[in-house]
Amino acid sequence: MDKSHNYNLTLTWTGNNGTGTSDYRAYERSYNILTGQKPVIEGSSDPAFRGDKTRHNPEDFLVAALSSCHMLSYLHLCAVSGVIVTDYSDNATGTMVTTANGGGHFVEVTLNPTVIVSESAMIAKANELHHKASELCFIAASVNFPVHHIPTCKAEGE
Repeated sequence: MDKSHNYNLTLTWTGNNGTGTSDYRAYERSYNILTGQKPVIEGSSDPAFRGDKTRHNPEDFLVAALSSCHMLSYLHLCAVSGVIVTDYSDNATGTMVTTANGGGHFVEVTLNPTVIVSESAMIAKANELHHKASELCFIAASVNFPVHHIPTCKAEGE
């Protein structure tokens, strides 16, 4: 039986400079995301769309959601499969294209996880588990573009 999980947040626009959206250049694209007792996330649009380069943008969040979801699914699979991961990092990239009507969409995200395992005998299994992690990732299962994986795995001390 499927279980339903609900997620709630409050998004508040903080970019009114006094005249609201009276002009395209009159307002900031800044906002805050509040979720329960968690730290406030300060966001904006991408700098290409008049955003604040010091704040995260929705495109960052999408790539980060895919990367972190994959990592969490992957670490779970490693733990239950006897693969001891001692370090994990990912240099994820995403490609979005804009369309003639002013919109746009992602066409792909590539995850480039670098995994360190405790023993070289675990490398083959560690690499194999990325495919299964991709199948289990809630976020990857929710997007309509490919999420590629180019993992690198090494044993400690290599």
